[in-house]
Amino acid sequence: MTTEQTDRIAALLREHPVWDGHNDLPWEARDQVAYDWSRLDLEAGTEGRTHTDVPRLRAGGVGAQFWSVYVPSNLPGSAAVTATLEQVDAVHRMVARWPEHFRLATGADDVVAAWAEGRVASLMGAEGGQSIDSSMGALRMLYEVGVRYMTLTHNHHNPWAESATDAPPADGRFADGGLTAFGREVVREMNRLGMLVDLSHVSAGTMRAALDVSEAPVIFSHSSARAVCDVPRNVPDDVLARLAANGGVCMVTFVPSFVTPAIGEWRAEAGEAAKAAGIAPNDYAEFDRFATAWAETHPKPPTTLADVVAHVEHVREVAGARHVGLGGDYDGAGGFADELRDVSGYPNLFAALADRGWSDADLAGLASGNVLRALREAEDVAARLQTEREPSVARIEDLDG
Repeated sequence: MTTEQTDRIAALLREHPVWDGHNDLPWEARDQVAYDWSRLDLEAGTEGRTHTDVPRLRAGGVGAQFWSVYVPSNLPGSAAVTATLEQVDAVHRMVARWPEHFRLATGADDVVAAWAEGRVASLMGAEGGQSIDSSMGALRMLYEVGVRYMTLTHNHHNPWAESATDAPPADGRFADGGLTAFGREVVREMNRLGMLVDLSHVSAGTMRAALDVSEAPVIFSHSSARAVCDVPRNVPDDVLARLAANGGVCMVTFVPSFVTPAIGEWRAEAGEAAKAAGIAPNDYAEFDRFATAWAETHPKPPTTLADVVAHVEHVREVAGARHVGLGGDYDGAGGFADELRDVSGYPNLFAALADRGWSDADLAGLASGNVLRALREAEDVAARLQTEREPSVARIEDLDG
């Protein structure tokens, strides 16, 4: 970047900090140090171990983060709930350990307050409906401990929502769309709570069904455009077009296999090879180990910053400038474009977009303005719905049989 570019982007991100939709640092902390933050010093820096630490968040202009409280989608129900609560606890303890850098945020006003204090607003998103074990009570308790979005599925179907990356279930329960009757009730209860409905990872049928039901803006916390990279994890144009009426936001991810067509094809080939070896491609941990070994004889194509730019611009073109954001998926994937290799890289993306004629207003919306608006609108919907209906006591066995 030129000095002029650097100054322009730095000034913009001071006023409109980046709000990223998805970061898997809590799971990395589980894997690396069993959640012992004394052994993963985010303040001193963790380069070489994670994509994320305080110095690099500051360098990247990050002012708000949805920390993913992900757990594997093939865990049995009660184990998934317990593991999710452990993830939530890890985020609470991370914020408490470094209060000068992080502030727990459970609403839009908290985010703005954190910015005023020079701290990173720390919100949480549960990545997959497995985290509630088909229980409305569990959903409400996740909200009570601070979870502000839930991705309806991860890599596997759950009993009430269809994933983008699982085989069609033999019972045909998603034949009428990607949500069962109980799944639609989950969306309605999330609206009533003020918890954002996250449609990353879900099938296109689930996306459309959720948009049919939701009275509040939805988000895609870390997805890109299917028209640019044709993989099931990305968002079709007809769904992107519906975000304008819904008020939602597609937060474009930087994951190479979702942004670079050649890598998407490479991943599909690796998936077929994995299946031949008896490994399910949607088993995140097992497939990652397989793909790492497979890459030694089948080199992965490169990814570039320009690939990410193409997705951001496509989402803006189809959905509109008010409906695009960023969800890097740092510490949940690897092999990012060099300019986006960790959380310090956001200014490089903003500079590239500025070079392509993006206005400061559109860049500000991309950084955080759009998702801030969506969350405020979801909070307003929740305030209305809480005067109109009681908490749902629906049970999956009653609605779905």
